[in-house]
Amino acid sequence: MLALRPDCERCGADLPADLPGAHICSFECTFCTACKTGALAGVCPNCGGDLQPRPLRVGAALAKYPASVERKHGR
Repeated sequence: MLALRPDCERCGADLPADLPGAHICSFECTFCTACKTGALAGVCPNCGGDLQPRPLRVGAALAKYPASVERKHGR
């Protein structure tokens, strides 16, 4: 199951699990749309993988399986 990280690893922007705007690679590195389309040009700086839109988790699924609260920005 995806961890659904709460922030962009590059700029720290909040990325709620139930809203669009997050992009991930196959290792779940997570970035906002602005970073993905701007400085990163669609490529994960950690692994070189392609960044794709992260699926949303909403309603009962989000309540039962909450998103991660561990922030990655600034690590």
